[in-house]
Amino acid sequence: MIEMIVDSVRVNLISSSRVVVLRERSGPRYLTILIGQNEADAIAVRLQDHDVPRPLTHDLLKQTIETVGGAVQHVAVTDLVDTTFVAVILVDVSGSRYELDARPSDAIALAVRVDAPILVNPQVLDAAGFEADIDDDESSGGEPVAEEKLEVFREFINELDIDDLGNKP
Repeated sequence: MIEMIVDSVRVNLISSSRVVVLRERSGPRYLTILIGQNEADAIAVRLQDHDVPRPLTHDLLKQTIETVGGAVQHVAVTDLVDTTFVAVILVDVSGSRYELDARPSDAIALAVRVDAPILVNPQVLDAAGFEADIDDDESSGGEPVAEEKLEVFREFINELDIDDLGNKP
């Protein structure tokens, strides 16, 4: 598993959806994951150290785990199925370990609250990760990007409803 940190939470300019950008802790790669607005807000609130008047869902989850004597060991993005990322939260309660299935956005929102490591399966990072283009001439060495790395983006673009862009519900 490869340790990542939250680089940023951004708005996707194409669809106004939110993405969380993870950056490899000891490397050059990034991973972007499409997330919901509530989860984006939950991550951003914690990263920006904002106080909220009432606990958010992820604060409640943190409190519940701590109340039963548990601790989040780490969260991990374990798989990529079609265009859907799969994640787990590893919790230790009195020496017993529990692996909880989770959406990556919820796992990350919890991880930033408990300062738990965020891990990504190397195969997932190989398939969907990318290196930032600092200088087009130097970053890729003039070599084309491998087809399998472009597949996730191709599927996303093919799912866009171009006729609906700009129309408000």
